[in-house]
Amino acid sequence: MTYLLAAVLGIIQGLTEFLPISSTAHLLIAGRLLGYDDPNGVFTVMIQFGSVLAVMWLYRAKIIGVTLGLSSDPAARRFTVMLIIASIPAGVAGVLFSDYVKGHLYQSLAVIASAFVIGGIAILVIERVRPRPVVFHADQTPVWRAFAVGVSQMLALVPGVSRSGATIMGGMLAGLDRPAAAEFSFFLAMPALAGAFLHDLWEVRHHLARERALEIAIGFVMAFLAALLVVRPFLRYVARSGFAPFAWYRIVIGLGMLAALGAGWL
Repeated sequence: MTYLLAAVLGIIQGLTEFLPISSTAHLLIAGRLLGYDDPNGVFTVMIQFGSVLAVMWLYRAKIIGVTLGLSSDPAARRFTVMLIIASIPAGVAGVLFSDYVKGHLYQSLAVIASAFVIGGIAILVIERVRPRPVVFHADQTPVWRAFAVGVSQMLALVPGVSRSGATIMGGMLAGLDRPAAAEFSFFLAMPALAGAFLHDLWEVRHHLARERALEIAIGFVMAFLAALLVVRPFLRYVARSGFAPFAWYRIVIGLGMLAALGAGWL
């Protein structure tokens, strides 16, 4: 049963990591509902990297091209600088506030539910008032616009906000069209999530138990496969239909959670 729960949670992680619906919140809620015990968050920390590896695999040609071109290709250097600058705000915020967030906000279903609702409303509003797009290719995002997206990524520290949701909406407000904003969010996820993984891994290093290795491996593989399957279809979908369905999903789930909390069911 433990291995089955690990597989289910891995699938949830992979499916939700790059959608604007908050993978962290879904894992926290699902883990609580399913009665899954994750001491010190070790399982969550380890399987998250499966999602990161999935998007790195999908964009492996881009990563290899940029890496090999750093010494000779100005476009490769500009792309690298763009991602570094965009990663700074969330990196600083994570170092300063991650302990408080994990120690307090992660324990509050009311915070998660409220973030779901507010985030959903924000998506609907931004879809209506966003400026006319001027950037149609994520890797050609000007540095100042990339930094603006990086600032929006700081909001993702709050469980329920969604890292991808914050960066995609930030990208749209910064003048990126929907597919470019989503793809930029994927690019930014690589250093952001890899850095968060290494930071969290260092914090839980003394709690890694050999007997949980298979459990973690199952969750890791399922997160990788689920993320691998969802990224490309997600890009095609948002180019065609936008983000409103994800916004309404967030609002319905958030209001349902608030109602359940008010009734004492959660």
